[in-house]
Amino acid sequence: MMPAPAIVTGYGARLTVDLGALIRNWQALDKVSGGALTGACVKADGYGLGIVAASKALYAAGARFFFVATPDEGLAVRAALPDSYIFVLNGLYPGAAPLYVGERLMPVLNSLPMLEEWLVACLGRNEALPAALHFDTGMNRLGFRLSETSVVKRMCDEVGYAPQMVMSHLACADQPLHEKNRTQLALFTSVIAQFPGIPASLANSAATMTSRDMHFQMVRPGIALYGGRAVNGRRNPMVPSVTLEAPILMIRDGKTGESVGYGATYTLTRDSRLAIVALGYGDGLLRSLSASNQHAGGRAFVRGHTVPFIGRVSMDMCAIDITDLGDDIPVPGEMVELLGPHVSVDDQADPAGTIGYEILTALKGRYSRTYVDSSAQPAAS
Repeated sequence: MMPAPAIVTGYGARLTVDLGALIRNWQALDKVSGGALTGACVKADGYGLGIVAASKALYAAGARFFFVATPDEGLAVRAALPDSYIFVLNGLYPGAAPLYVGERLMPVLNSLPMLEEWLVACLGRNEALPAALHFDTGMNRLGFRLSETSVVKRMCDEVGYAPQMVMSHLACADQPLHEKNRTQLALFTSVIAQFPGIPASLANSAATMTSRDMHFQMVRPGIALYGGRAVNGRRNPMVPSVTLEAPILMIRDGKTGESVGYGATYTLTRDSRLAIVALGYGDGLLRSLSASNQHAGGRAFVRGHTVPFIGRVSMDMCAIDITDLGDDIPVPGEMVELLGPHVSVDDQADPAGTIGYEILTALKGRYSRTYVDSSAQPAAS
């Protein structure tokens, strides 16, 4: 019998997550939030960084209130942080009240049937199980309609139930001057007036950074914790949290008039030198980062230079144009930065026609993942 072949590892792309960056970002937002408590959104696997590692780092920074989307995410945080407070933004899944109660997960109640089921659970245990009430002030997504406010209030009062928190969600906070922000604030203020003494929460990352009158008793930052741009048109003050690198597979020369990649969407307009990089959409590198002669695509950083993508991003690889590096030619096996200190998540998001959130949450590819804590490393002398 032939022996099993050795599995070669350590030659692929690598993702490095800086947990120290999360800590510094949370602490910076906590200072801005003033007297409000500062929570942490860790949904979508901690925005792609790993929900357990991210939650532990944010807890070390001082966060105690965590926001997830699903019960499964809540269970992951609960196992990692037994004494944390966990809100499930998607609400109470039908029939799941015993799970929420047993694992001390707090549903964000979004509809009258959710509220009714939760109140039944409270009556069954003869205790006011903590939950948040979510009112829709302009997203038209989840949440009680404003016309249901009096019904919600009556249902709670009839059984003597006081919610843990009343909340809403902003549609346009990344545009601080958008008139919808003022409209939603006014509507939310009218809602919370019906629940005196109950903590309120409205601000996401952008509103935390720009609007003190939206802080109330708790802010709920998300993207800013992970280094992404929260406010459009302004310098991003947050620390990048991820570095994504991939190896060069091959250096090749192309001639004027030749095409690059699938679909022949990019035709070389000069004699060029290309580096073929081992990262593609199978690794979460968005296909919309492809470059044609009419549309600039993504970018990479190699040997001290930012260089453009060229041609389509394929499943396992992409091509970058290194012609302008001249004689400083990288070699196969050398790592290229696709995200990191020189290429931010928003640098990649903008040409892809998307947002940093999608760039981060797509990080599920075929690469080794390493966690570091830059805050624990000694400063350079």
